[in-house]
Amino acid sequence: MVEVKIFRVEGEILSPSYRTTFSKDVRALKPEHAVEKVYMELGSQHRVKRVHMKLHSIKEITWEETENLLIRDLSRE
Repeated sequence: MVEVKIFRVEGEILSPSYRTTFSKDVRALKPEHAVEKVYMELGSQHRVKRVHMKLHSIKEITWEETENLLIRDLSRE
């Protein structure tokens, strides 16, 4: 059985119209899947292309460390 992990992806959006930092917790099987999910979610929410997003870190966290209540409830053992 494959274990779903929680990853915290941190980075910044360097759009021509604005600049901001972000930290997003996502559930994924591998770090590569977490990066893809962050690109998809931020791109659709903020209308930003991938070239305007710069990722600084991707790390695996436990369900106790996440601030997202939905992820915490889905991942609780």
